[in-house]
Amino acid sequence: MDEDGGTAEPAGGGAVAAVQMARLAGACDFFTALGDDPVARRSIDRLSALGVTVHAAKRPSPTRRAWVYADSRGERTITVIGEKLLPALDDPLSWDVLDAADTVFFVAGAQGVLERARAARFLGATTRSLPRGPGVHLDVAIGSSKDPSEAFAPGEFKPAPGLCVWTNSAAGGRWLAADGREGTYDAAALPGAVADAYGAGDSFAAGTTFGLGRGDSVEEALALGARCGATVVTSNGPYERQLARQEALGAAGRRVMGDP
Repeated sequence: MDEDGGTAEPAGGGAVAAVQMARLAGACDFFTALGDDPVARRSIDRLSALGVTVHAAKRPSPTRRAWVYADSRGERTITVIGEKLLPALDDPLSWDVLDAADTVFFVAGAQGVLERARAARFLGATTRSLPRGPGVHLDVAIGSSKDPSEAFAPGEFKPAPGLCVWTNSAAGGRWLAADGREGTYDAAALPGAVADAYGAGDSFAAGTTFGLGRGDSVEEALALGARCGATVVTSNGPYERQLARQEALGAAGRRVMGDP
């Protein structure tokens, strides 16, 4: 709880996706930038406790904060306070971790960070903060059919992504592969009562990217992502009930990365 009686958690698409990845894969490295303040230190401690290895560049400006208001249907309104802080290639971070990475999901970074992330075997990204172009091959680009900040057309990207995905909340979504295959996917059934939709889209994107990275078919990966998103909708805040490794294995009846 924070000083005003609300729940305070590390927020943002990168943090939510990193924790979802960690819960599915068992571990995740998260590259970010934070201020030199108590909010940053609390965020690092909390993410570390959730299984994420945090590589944080330090900035003199305050760590960005946000207020999230949820209504009775779980829909949220977000008020952001402060400058968006981005990790840069000249930050003294362990960038060589990316060279051995199996799967990377890009949310935001300064110039050159996306290119550096391409060292990974599989690279996915949200279209929310992608550089123009972007001039880097994405194995999957995940955007939205409803949110203008994430809307995109396949022709906007050079080179073309291997897979484009557009989410549409409770209506599921659609996808288009570079080889011309296309289709739709359904939203997953909620495993409980609606609580808070914050983090559902980022958990979906992380779960889908994880599935594709481990070799799932498009349909299997999207089904896993949909379950990740649906689980978060029944959670108070993004981390209370994200889909975990054993839940994914048990319900799907098949392997999770690292299992025979």
